[in-house]
Amino acid sequence: MKYLHLIWAALFRRRTRTFLTLASILAAFLLFGMLDGIRTAFADLGRNSDGAQRLQTTSRLSMIESLPMSLANRIERLDNVEAVTWANWFGGAYQNPRNQLFTFAVAPNYLDLYPEIEVDPAQRKEWDATRTGVLVGEGLMRRFGWKVGQQIPLQSTIFPNSDGTLNWSFVISGTLRAKDGKNAGFTENMLLLHYKYFEESTPYVNSDVGWYISRVADVRRSDAVAKAIDALSANSPHETKTMSEAAAMASQLKQMADIGLIVGSIMGAVFFTLLLLTGNTMAQAVRERTSELAVLRTIGFTAQSGLGMVLAESVLLVLLGGVLGLALATVLGQIVNAVAGGMINLPTIGLQSWLLGLGLMVAIGLLVGALPAIRAMRLNIVDALAGR
Repeated sequence: MKYLHLIWAALFRRRTRTFLTLASILAAFLLFGMLDGIRTAFADLGRNSDGAQRLQTTSRLSMIESLPMSLANRIERLDNVEAVTWANWFGGAYQNPRNQLFTFAVAPNYLDLYPEIEVDPAQRKEWDATRTGVLVGEGLMRRFGWKVGQQIPLQSTIFPNSDGTLNWSFVISGTLRAKDGKNAGFTENMLLLHYKYFEESTPYVNSDVGWYISRVADVRRSDAVAKAIDALSANSPHETKTMSEAAAMASQLKQMADIGLIVGSIMGAVFFTLLLLTGNTMAQAVRERTSELAVLRTIGFTAQSGLGMVLAESVLLVLLGGVLGLALATVLGQIVNAVAGGMINLPTIGLQSWLLGLGLMVAIGLLVGALPAIRAMRLNIVDALAGR
């Protein structure tokens, strides 16, 4: 630490170059913080079904394959299963086919398995009694200026109506809201319609559903229930795959993209570029100070001291930019979540990401400073002072 003032002075000898390099390092670790949080969240999703009170059952072949309605009663008779409901993706859009909404056709008891979603009792009763009724999240109500009792047109991107067109008409029976803010973004932008009306109105659905949701009594035996559900359809044309809701979401997303590979590829390219940039900065900084390093050697500094100071300067440079980048990623993540109203939920940058980031900072600093530091250690005093 006694050489810290010398290291600090050398680091900011060319302030413009140092600040530009710091900005590049900050940007790299800002990106790292945002992406590694996403990678960690996906990696941790659904590693075990134990502890999950709700299990989701989909087709083993693909999430777009339907399942027979008869499976519901068989699942409900299993030990440790309290209730079963089902749903189907509707593919609803409003005004423009690109303006997709989270629209689901659900069973009458669907909301009973989701106590975290609130609906006014009178509105729930009205929805139950209205064949074409829908429950709409408060976010959608505000976004489009809808009101309870209003008739709204929707277009399905998948299922035609009984008249052969993709145009559907619904009546808003009530609003959906989340009891807490954890899932508010999804809940408040969701639209639920009656599965029975959906099934009767389209020729493409005939006593089959998209997926089942089961609520278990003892969460410690969730894995056993998942295996029992899948055993019901083993060796049949409708084999199933049951897992926790979080694991099911991760599995569906992985069918579309390998998040870990994408994040790893992006970060690999970013850090490779950072190595070249920072390495060039350090090499140039040491070349410019060749005579100064020679003077330090003449007044008693050892070769090992020169090596240590250059390495320390390199590590300090990366640590300054990297810590600022990760801190900024932490703050920006919270700001994005707040502004998006829950529609975007960036994971918090946890201890694991911080430790990994700090390890990368030190490793990059040592790597880019190694060659300039070795050059400083092997410096010939006479040649350096003569400018050779």
